[in-house]
Amino acid sequence: MDTQALRLYLVTDQSSTAGRALTDVVAAAVQGGVTCVQLREKELNTRDFFAQAILLKELLAPYGIPLVINDRIDVALACGAQGVHLGQSDMPVEAARRLLPPDVFIGWSVETMDDVVRSAALPVDYLGVSPIHATPTKTDTLAPWGLEGLRTVRSATALPLVAIGGIHAGNARNVLSAGADGLAVVSALCGAQDPRAAAAALRTLMDAD
Repeated sequence: MDTQALRLYLVTDQSSTAGRALTDVVAAAVQGGVTCVQLREKELNTRDFFAQAILLKELLAPYGIPLVINDRIDVALACGAQGVHLGQSDMPVEAARRLLPPDVFIGWSVETMDDVVRSAALPVDYLGVSPIHATPTKTDTLAPWGLEGLRTVRSATALPLVAIGGIHAGNARNVLSAGADGLAVVSALCGAQDPRAAAAALRTLMDAD
């Protein structure tokens, strides 16, 4: 897959948008430079999840930006998403790969070095290193990796790495320097007063030499 598509990776969180429509927040963030969008809405029922996925797919299509569905293989198939992201408690990667079309990419969250080692034998396209820093939006994970942990993961795999957890403009460059190919952000964009400006500021930092 194109690693550049993972560069600035927005993970949605409707609860962070201060009452704004998720599509409005995503549209603004995309205009600011987001390169990938993952729909992660744990509280939605299947019908509403699918409806939201369709809205985002239509929004992103003109930009050529991939839509990634968190966890729900059925929703990904139904809406024609370009990718899925699976965690340690979701459907096994091998089963998901059998169900999905070959051009749909799979991301997988790694929380321990054992996970990283196992990933070498799995049909995954990138690893989500989760969480880098402690964050209120990632409460069901193990201790944070930190920058040293991220460097260790980088040295152990050739797969693209997307870092998530407590990432913002103040630490984005350090996370990239530690080995991340892309940065996944939740509240730094969904909760921003101006998501377009926040995304643009992150991209400026990330793309600076």
